Amino acid sequence: MNRLRDHYEALLLDLDGTLYRGPEVIDGAPKALVPEGVAAQRLVYVTNNAARSAGAVAEHLLELGYPASADDVVTSAQAAAGMLAQRLSPGDRVLVVGTDDLAAEVAAVGLLPVRRFDDAPPAAVVQGHSPATAWPDLAEAAYALRAGALWIATNTDRTLPNERGLAPGNGSMVAALRTASDREPLVAGKPYAPLMEDALVRADTRSGLVVGDRLDTDIEGANGLGLDSLLVLTGVSTLDEMVTAPPTQVPTFVATSLDALNDEVVPGVVAPAGVAELLAQHPGRAVRVRAADSEIR
Repeated sequence: MNRLRDHYEALLLDLDGTLYRGPEVIDGAPKALVPEGVAAQRLVYVTNNAARSAGAVAEHLLELGYPASADDVVTSAQAAAGMLAQRLSPGDRVLVVGTDDLAAEVAAVGLLPVRRFDDAPPAAVVQGHSPATAWPDLAEAAYALRAGALWIATNTDRTLPNERGLAPGNGSMVAALRTASDREPLVAGKPYAPLMEDALVRADTRSGLVVGDRLDTDIEGANGLGLDSLLVLTGVSTLDEMVTAPPTQVPTFVATSLDALNDEVVPGVVAPAGVAELLAQHPGRAVRVRAADSEIR
């Protein structure tokens, strides 16, 4: 069988909405990703969520039935820390809006994480998702940004899928600081290049298929780097949204679930508007939406 996954040396896998929703695994996804306990290629887990360390993410994946180690996980917190290290000097202070795991990534690259704007203003602000972020945290960051600090956001996802639905994501909190500071951040996560480039380095190949549930992050990020992508309809984006999406957000393939990795692709290139009928005719298989080598502008 000429399976979709067999055309790639690595799968670059989104997490929220693709492999799980909050604490709950997506039905059938572990078996689809690793049929009979063996993956056909390198699996790299690529997450925009900066709330947890790579080790904590790997532990969660293992609990849900996915094979993973910390070396298999690439986070937007790591990418943001790398961006800070490129732009600052060792020992510079960085005001962290986010979890202690994000602060640990900042410390790991030789910078000093702080939580307040005080007599020694920070050189930068880094902002990542944390369910504990409150007005005082945003206020400290706003003071630093108004004073000229560099601003890096781990991601700008407006929503975060969980078992109850769509909750506010880091992008919603970034919007509050954008309004308060009249500034725009540099962004580490998808669809911007830093996180995806880190994932390709970790995979040690550019022959990767990006698999995700969001047109505006996973798919646009893949297109920006010239990578093929598979949109799975298990999370945020819908078929209706794909039909009206701009060319930069049109995936190479679309499928109802990860099962499509282990089957042949429905042949032929179709317009986005014709996908729903083909998905219904070929359950469990991916439908090609655009040519793999087409240019995205």
